[in-house]
Amino acid sequence: GVNDAPALARADVGLAIGAGTDVAIESAGVVLAANDPRGVTGVLRLSRATYRKMVQNLAWAAGYNVVAIPLAAGVLAFAGITLGPAVGAVLMSASTIVVALNAQLLRRVDLRPRDSD
Repeated sequence: GVNDAPALARADVGLAIGAGTDVAIESAGVVLAANDPRGVTGVLRLSRATYRKMVQNLAWAAGYNVVAIPLAAGVLAFAGITLGPAVGAVLMSASTIVVALNAQLLRRVDLRPRDSD
């Protein structure tokens, strides 16, 4: 209710049910659409999957930059290995697409309540 809003706003993660008051819904960080508290397990699964995906995407982007930037700067030019600016730009765009597509895999996370949770 209305008296929950300050606690929801102050909490690290505030959770409200969609049928709750507008004040509680606006104060909460997470709003369950259904009135089923088992939906919390889906929220936890999604948050864990999101964190793993964030780490994957960060590793991919950092790994790409660790390799591509020195090549574009000519670090291995003495060995005949170079990366032209146009190729670097295309590869950077491809890297961004890989990160975006990887993030889209979060849509596969099953948010439905399970009996075993």
